Amino acid sequence: MAPRVEAAARPNLGDELELAVDSLAFGGAGVARHEGYVIFVDGALPGDRVRARVHHRKRAYAQARVTALIEPGPDRVPAQADHPGAPWQELRYERQLEIKQAQVDDALRRIGHLDDFALHTIVPAEQLWRYRNKLEYSFGRTPDGELALGFHEPGSWERIVALDDCLLASEAANAARQTVLDWCNSQELAPFDRRAHTGFLRNLIVREGRRTGELQVRLVTAPGALDGASLAAALPVESLLHTRTDALAETIQRGETELLAGIPTIAEEICGLRVAISPDAFFQTNTEMAERLYAVVAQAADLRGWERVFDLFCGIGTIGLTLAARAGTVHGLEIIPDAVADAIANARANEIANVSFYAGDVRLALSELIERAGRPDVLIVDPPRAGLSSKVVRRIIEAAPKRIVYVSCNPTTLAPNAAQLAQAGWKLREVTPLDMFPQTPHIECVALLTR
Repeated sequence: MAPRVEAAARPNLGDELELAVDSLAFGGAGVARHEGYVIFVDGALPGDRVRARVHHRKRAYAQARVTALIEPGPDRVPAQADHPGAPWQELRYERQLEIKQAQVDDALRRIGHLDDFALHTIVPAEQLWRYRNKLEYSFGRTPDGELALGFHEPGSWERIVALDDCLLASEAANAARQTVLDWCNSQELAPFDRRAHTGFLRNLIVREGRRTGELQVRLVTAPGALDGASLAAALPVESLLHTRTDALAETIQRGETELLAGIPTIAEEICGLRVAISPDAFFQTNTEMAERLYAVVAQAADLRGWERVFDLFCGIGTIGLTLAARAGTVHGLEIIPDAVADAIANARANEIANVSFYAGDVRLALSELIERAGRPDVLIVDPPRAGLSSKVVRRIIEAAPKRIVYVSCNPTTLAPNAAQLAQAGWKLREVTPLDMFPQTPHIECVALLTR
């Protein structure tokens, strides 16, 4: 039970406090205490002494933002760029790895109540900057009224931080972003006002085949006319798309997409395969580290050539396709039809015959897949950040695979899922964290459970 904190110790909204930061919470906020009361401090690092203003308060904790750095901690290093997408860039990289490893261990033990598993040393990133193959930018205005194309300011849903050079993108992808910004300025297009719901320009999504050099650029706007031919002439890329949406939130789910130039997909090469990627299909955003990730998955799967493998939330099929040569059969399941079409085309293009892919919701379609293909010997699951719903966990338990390889981008949702599987008769054997997203608090890991 958490210690009771007297109301007098709890600061008020707007209070500015001097705080000593002890550690980092999952998600990246610094952890400090004010007379025993926990305060999560955005922008603070372990060892820092800061002045911070409280902007959110609950009974057990408050949230605050740094207003002044009084004394830096021992692991603080100079920032490379004014970049909201790299919140840990001022934390020494070796310390980033240590904290991520500790957070995986903490989540599994504290949230999942799991122990007696092997936690392997985190696999470091191959590149610390310019490693992302996909970035989503937002349009807005700078304080002096100029058109901006960058990221949301931390803690703000409407203010956009402009970028001269996105250090998470390659030079080619960043040049494409700049070309679109210059073109929009030449067309005198206005950004979407997130408060008044007026204006035109909303988002820009730039995706890159790191090994092929192919670029896919998607401009997201409010409904209205766009001179697509002019944009295509200014930006000669392999795939150019325009999505119109009237949604209030920043989403492309309800939008209508038009191909302005090129083809709908771009190609990428990974683990000796050449794959096509559709605009809405999931693909790991760090190509180089995805190869390391798939190697860890293959090691955990420990295939001998005869097994029936299920690949759930399979996306465009990359995990299943990389395992196919070591398996008897591979069956992938994915809810996005375009991704399934990509997976089928990728299998055909790479002349892989022992795989099949199906479109469907795992909650409903897994039972149908078992009826069609039989029970899996090895089950690979790569769910979204929210993890597996209790219904999907029940379907996996009913499928009764001998080995489960769980690819997680969120240890705090892996932990309860692993605990549910442990209660049903599987044992968590080993976990390997990988740093897919250096300079950020995000953590990827691969967990092996066996019956």
